[in-house]
Formats: sequence, C-alpha cells, structure tokens
Amino acid sequence: MKLNLDVAIPSKAEWLEAVMQNFDAFLQDHADCERKASAMAMSFVAKYPDRSAIIPELIETGIEELEHFQQVYELMQSRGVELNSSMTEDLYVKGLIKQCHSGREERFMDRLLIASIVETRGAERFKMVADALEDGEMKKFYKMLWTSEAKHGHIFVKMALNYFPEDKVYERLAWWVERESEVIEGLEIKAALH
Repeated sequence: MKLNLDVAIPSKAEWLEAVMQNFDAFLQDHADCERKASAMAMSFVAKYPDRSAIIPELIETGIEELEHFQQVYELMQSRGVELNSSMTEDLYVKGLIKQCHSGREERFMDRLLIASIVETRGAERFKMVADALEDGEMKKFYKMLWTSEAKHGHIFVKMALNYFPEDKVYERLAWWVERESEVIEGLEIKAALH
C-alpha cells in the first residue's frame, strides 16, 4: 500500500534559483512554515479530540515540526538573520484549503490529505535545496528535513486510512495532487518554500 503520491508536476528550476539567490529570505519563510506546520498538527488535536488513534502521532509531528523551527532559527542566528516581523499569509495553503469540503467528516479527510500534499511538496523542495547546497552542515540539515517531510507525507495519509475506506482516500488524494499542481503553478516564484 502506497501511503502518499508524488507531486504531479516538479518544482521549476527558477524556484531553486530564486531560493539560492536569496537564501536568507528563504530561511525566514522556512522558519514561518515550520511554526505553521507545528500549529497545524496541534490544531487537529484541538478540533478532533475524539480521534484518539491519531493523537499520539499528531503530537509527535507537532513536536518534530517545532524542533525543525528551532533548528532553522539557530541556523538563522548563525547567519545574522532575524525572524520575519509577522508571518505572511501562505497563498499556497490558502489556495488548497479553500477547495475543502465543508462537512465535518469530509473536511477532516481533506485537511489530512492537504497536510500530506504540503509535506510531500516540502520534501521535494528540500531535496532540491539539499542537492544544490555545497556547505556540508547545511546540506546535511536539508537532507534530514527532506526525509522528515517525506515521512510526514506518509503519516497524514495513514491517519486518513484509520477513518476512511482506502479507495475513497486514494481517489481523493489523487484529486488533491491535481489541485496542488494547479495552485503551485499559479504562484509567483520567490525565495519561499511555497
């Protein structure tokens, strides 16, 4: 059983060029994304406290994302980079969430699958960054993040499979992969994760 799908379209080389040309801005956005990912995992716990089968993994994921934020922050400090004064709206995530079903159960599955898609795209992009970096420690750090994000992509699909039939999960996941490609294609290319 495959627990996630690959992205439908690869990130553009222009995106990687933008990141490498303004890596400090990328780090600021990356830090924001890690904070948001931690909060998102914990928001599932707050909104669905009855889903006890997945709460331990959600807590673990939330802690891991917070640890990633700490690591990115330490990297930023070593480079003399400050956190953004305020977190900007993530048009990528917003573009996905606005396509969610509205019913409680349907929205629950959609949000889990969106989390999987976002983590999968993050893994793809962190791998690109790791491959492009020459510095040994930073290269190692982004390789670790790439594997972690890929794992999270699997985890959120596995969570959905706890509550929904496999055929429905994979049919909806395939639909989300297509929507994600439309959203990512419509975004401005900049030194940001999304």
